[in-house]
Amino acid sequence: LMRRKLVELSGKADAVIACRVSPKQKQEIVKLVRDEKPDITTLAIGDGANDVNMIIGAHVGIGLKGVEGQQASRASDYCFGEFKHLRRLLLFYGRESYRKNSALIHYNFFKNMVLVLPQFWFGIFNFYSAANPYDSFIIQFFNLLYSSLPIVIFAIYD
Repeated sequence: LMRRKLVELSGKADAVIACRVSPKQKQEIVKLVRDEKPDITTLAIGDGANDVNMIIGAHVGIGLKGVEGQQASRASDYCFGEFKHLRRLLLFYGRESYRKNSALIHYNFFKNMVLVLPQFWFGIFNFYSAANPYDSFIIQFFNLLYSSLPIVIFAIYD
């Protein structure tokens, strides 16, 4: 009953900040949100060894290098020296990563349609025979040319 109320209350907030709790309780809060609301992405920020379990339990963990040591930064997905760098990570790199991934996914759909649709129409016009209109060398060359090279070029110029 208390778990459900905590999840409802945290669902109404933009952020949940846990102060003066044990490392196990921090991890349990992250785990509770991950289990009860699987469509929500969790982000944990910590600066010491007491935050390692929370950072590991979250979808995205951010560790801060500081006075308390390097344990949090070693266990995290991203590491910073100061909090002021967090804004750029969330607002710029998060959006850029989403944009780049969506462009590559669209490209892969296009590439697969170019490869499969001619084979589909070839099958229909040849009475669904098992014949392949392409030689195996051509398919390998197509995959090399249109699968790896554009992604490499996209990565180089980005």
